[in-house]
Amino acid sequence: MVMDLGKWREGHFRQKIENWMEVQRKKRIYELGSLPPFLLVFGGNVEAIDHRWNQHGLGGDNVAGSCRALHPGPVSLLHWSGKGKPWVRLDDKNPCPLDYLWEPYDLYKGKVKVQHPERQEQQQQQFGFFW
Repeated sequence: MVMDLGKWREGHFRQKIENWMEVQRKKRIYELGSLPPFLLVFGGNVEAIDHRWNQHGLGGDNVAGSCRALHPGPVSLLHWSGKGKPWVRLDDKNPCPLDYLWEPYDLYKGKVKVQHPERQEQQQQQFGFFW
């Protein structure tokens, strides 16, 4: 999801989404976690992101033990859609290879730093970037 933050603030979209979340808290009206309030607020006012730009499915598409590789070409957005979240798999000591791309941003580990320096060179060669 990519948003124009100026329009987000002008449209008071946070409040609109939180209103739907409050309805959900009082009475369950939808499934699928965090996506439905956005769909209810934005309806048909969305545009698809080029799939080459948005690397989705890193969570395994809800298949237990399923790991994906990055698609070829440039990637700007890494999306762990599905049930396989990197923080869970890393904590369980059962990560997928790409989960280490998320690890430097783990707020529970302290400062943003490379937790596995041996992977740095491999990631730079394979993906063309490193955090």
